[in-house]
Amino acid sequence: MKKLFWREQLPLILFTVAELFVVLLVFWYDGYDHPVTAAYAVFLGLTILGGYLAFRYFTHRDFYERLSQPIRSLEESIKHNESAPLPTALSELMEEQYRQYRTVMEEWERRRKEHMIFMNQWVHQMKTPLSVIEMITQEDDNHSFKSISEESDRIRRGLEMVLYMSRLETFEQDFSVEPVKLHQIAVDVVHENKRYFIHSHVYPEVRIDSDLTVQTDAKWLRFIILQLLSNAIKYSAGTGLKVTIQAHRSEDHRHVVLEITDRGMGIPKSDMKRVFDPFYTGENGRKLKESTGMGLYLVKEVVHKMNHRIELESEPGRGTTVRLIFSG
Repeated sequence: MKKLFWREQLPLILFTVAELFVVLLVFWYDGYDHPVTAAYAVFLGLTILGGYLAFRYFTHRDFYERLSQPIRSLEESIKHNESAPLPTALSELMEEQYRQYRTVMEEWERRRKEHMIFMNQWVHQMKTPLSVIEMITQEDDNHSFKSISEESDRIRRGLEMVLYMSRLETFEQDFSVEPVKLHQIAVDVVHENKRYFIHSHVYPEVRIDSDLTVQTDAKWLRFIILQLLSNAIKYSAGTGLKVTIQAHRSEDHRHVVLEITDRGMGIPKSDMKRVFDPFYTGENGRKLKESTGMGLYLVKEVVHKMNHRIELESEPGRGTTVRLIFSG
């Protein structure tokens, strides 16, 4: 606070000293030769300056203190009890700016909530015709119906991503920790993607102890595994190889590690640092022209919010392994 005060008053002090020096110099050139009187005049000038600085400091002390202390909240930054004109005027200006800022933010928040409600309702409405399409296509083994069924699965996965992305903003309200059996949730996700496996000529392999459990949110974990498994199938399609889902406890028994491994095209080294960035499709995404660049980004965001960890290893032409690390 004091440093700020002296930095602000330094130009005035230098100006006053220079002014007194110039006045003395003028008198000296005019032949005035009374050093004691001159020194007394300088003393009076400096005393008056000191009185002004003291008055300025005590009337603006709260103002300087507010400027020197870090702000803990916006509301705190606009509180004022100064009586000096300049601090009062500045505080009133900041208060008016804060009111306008609150108005803009409240309007933005209202529109955001409306958008989120619309997206959730739209996704649920789209699921109804998709269910009807799936019921119709399941009644016939026609090749065209199989193609329609595969495309409807792709649409459903896209809708799921949109739904979970909108829920991510209210994650804390939609999060519940409970014991989750990894084997069961992995089998459910594999079953949900069975047509995708068959169409892509890739085969699932689940190697998880049926009693292995972790403390997490089942719904969000299902979303994570669904995204990782979809990527594994997509980037190993046509190989005729396996996608393996396995889990084990770490050597120190402090963590549970879930691994999803494919034997597909792998990720180029140049893309490894950016695969979790939003909308980044990378070299493989540009080749397949199906990637949105949002899957791994959403996975990382959810994993971080759930206080888990994620690791990724890949070798071009050999495949990719993604690890989810749970505490406990």
